Amino acid sequence: MKPTIIVAGLGSGGEDHITLGVWRRIRETPRRYVRTSSHPAVRKLAGDGLDFRSFDHLYEQSDSFPEVYERIADELIRLAREDGGTILYAVPGHPMVAERTVRLLRERCAGAGVGLEIVGGESFLDQAFVRLGFDPIEGFQLLDASDVKPSLLRPEIHTVIAQVYDRLIASDVKLSLMERYPDDHPVTIGHALGVPGEERIETVPLHELDRLETYGDMTLVWLPKSDDPMLRNRSFDRLKEIVEILRGPNGCPWDREQTHRSIRKNFIEETYEAIEAIDNDDPAGMQEELGDVLLQVMLHSQMEAENGTFDIYDVIQSLNEKLLFRHPHVFGEVGAANADEALANWERMKAEEKRRRGLPERSSVLDGIPRDLPALLKAYELQKKAAKVGFDWPEIGPALDKVGEELRELRDAIASGRDREAQAQELGDLLFAAVNVARFIGADPEEALARTNAKFGRRFAYIEEQLKQSGRTFDQTNLEEMDRWWEEAKRKN
Repeated sequence: MKPTIIVAGLGSGGEDHITLGVWRRIRETPRRYVRTSSHPAVRKLAGDGLDFRSFDHLYEQSDSFPEVYERIADELIRLAREDGGTILYAVPGHPMVAERTVRLLRERCAGAGVGLEIVGGESFLDQAFVRLGFDPIEGFQLLDASDVKPSLLRPEIHTVIAQVYDRLIASDVKLSLMERYPDDHPVTIGHALGVPGEERIETVPLHELDRLETYGDMTLVWLPKSDDPMLRNRSFDRLKEIVEILRGPNGCPWDREQTHRSIRKNFIEETYEAIEAIDNDDPAGMQEELGDVLLQVMLHSQMEAENGTFDIYDVIQSLNEKLLFRHPHVFGEVGAANADEALANWERMKAEEKRRRGLPERSSVLDGIPRDLPALLKAYELQKKAAKVGFDWPEIGPALDKVGEELRELRDAIASGRDREAQAQELGDLLFAAVNVARFIGADPEEALARTNAKFGRRFAYIEEQLKQSGRTFDQTNLEEMDRWWEEAKRKN
């Protein structure tokens, strides 16, 4: 006879919640085990003189709940194979709802040569629907308290979080919920729903979720569905929906008329505004400007979705796959002891990625630099690529000498009266040489010049302020006075 495990659900509460079919199987099967004797229905077994063994001792011997469940599943399979015949394993609620040991048995029994039969029972969800008073057809999700992630939360549907065993788990749940909900958002805690004399239901602000004393095997948290615009507006799907509406038949006339080409400049402008907020270390500005950059991504993606080529989810998928593939030192088996090794992994995987996609080899070492990069930044990237193949000075000295050489050539071009184009070429050579020095000292020339621009602006503003205080204009001053104020500004900043 093939060894078999019958899994039976004890229902959500006391003896009134045990179904007739489950009760019959319990009585017919003499070898009985229960996951825990703390469930109210177990008292019915003891009261009727039915022998059983519990796995409560494993909770005391193990360091975590996952370890307990692993040991219970292994022990049940061992018992079934060792003694042959049939054993019954009773679990709280319904065996297929939030019961990790049953999932483990379903994965392992066939491979171990053990039959598995599952007999349903009333789930704790049945009582949740009744006692908390909501209909799951309105939209409903069930989450495990040990694995609540902000990405799983959907405020527009009812959310039940089960197995909130203790304050530590409640604290983890609270932190995850606070990623999507305000600190004072009401949450309802239900304990032993439907069990006379033990049921407790209370609603508290989210920030107090882990401050209660009543947690246990039968504790859950419920967040009712919400139509609060603030909660909806914190979701990516809401952003996608808004952009679709703007571009739709009844949307904004201006948005509907735009093309990739017409809003190309907007992308550039919004990017520079975001960079300005970053340079100013302005968190509020960054929040707004990064949102404007994201809007450009959404608009371009929506245009292509309308053409049937790709949508924003394709963009996200491509990005996720690229990040996973190019970080083998994080998501794979390759190591990286420092940033340089991590960058080398990135470049190697980037090349492998292009090979797999069948892209042609670059004809030049300098290929791959965006055509429309600002000239200063493009010079920096060109020099970096050339340096990788050895076209570089071994130290900074010759680079500094080159700056001096190009400066002399510019002076000569100006002194000899050469045309403006020739002078501009010599100026370009000087700037290119200066960028090379920036590379040697580890400075981004674009950032270095941006800081100097900002410094110039502050010092010139000081001159304007001095004129304002004296009640004069630029027509009423001279270079000597302005230069004196400039030096004062330098000493102040």
